[in-house]
Amino acid sequence: MAALQDPHQNHLLDALLKADYDRLSPYLELVEMPLGEVVCESGSKLKHVYFPTTSIVSLLYVMEDGASAEIAVVGNEGILGIPVFMGGETTPSRAVVQSAGHSYRLKAQLLKNEFNQAGPLQRLLLRYTQALMAQMAQTAVCNRHHSVEQQLCRWLLLSIDRLPENELIMTQELIANMLGVRREGVTEGAGKLQSLGLINYRRGHISVLNRAGLEKRSCECYQVVKTEYDRLLPAFHDIAH
Repeated sequence: MAALQDPHQNHLLDALLKADYDRLSPYLELVEMPLGEVVCESGSKLKHVYFPTTSIVSLLYVMEDGASAEIAVVGNEGILGIPVFMGGETTPSRAVVQSAGHSYRLKAQLLKNEFNQAGPLQRLLLRYTQALMAQMAQTAVCNRHHSVEQQLCRWLLLSIDRLPENELIMTQELIANMLGVRREGVTEGAGKLQSLGLINYRRGHISVLNRAGLEKRSCECYQVVKTEYDRLLPAFHDIAH
């Protein structure tokens, strides 16, 4: 599988001008991202940034009692580690691999140096950061106001947008932890979606069978987030210039 990996599978890396990409590419390191691995812990200083290619990473807020809820997902459209170039260095969220795969990592200082050149790469990363902030804000609203079934639909759609296939390897317990809801609620929601023929769930494998149907059952939050990403990052090369 590793032999099939290419940095250009990540949209941000693919969007870089050739000169910028050529400067960074020798330092990009391919790493495996196993399901459930904690990429960075809350409050820890980031030594690397990650550009996912075939993996998805969840950003989670964890409470004192251990309860958690997902605030955003990062996949092949983006970068994990925005505090590095935004000046914060650390983040109160925990980053956990939601869908196993690969990623390219880069030493944090190298990216910071490039960002501080105030060129096309900086503009690209700032646009992406705004899109990520929109996703975080919409997720907070969704978690507060929409049903578990609607949240599940949004979560599935955001996930498969970042994967080459319409299948996720994910237990209901993990989904419940991501959404910050009880497992019974996820079981009920997944069961309903399966009975409608929208998904197939078996032994930790979720296959999306009817994407259009899933979009209809979802709240507006999925489309709001997707529209914002498309607006801010419509044609990556245009942004870079």
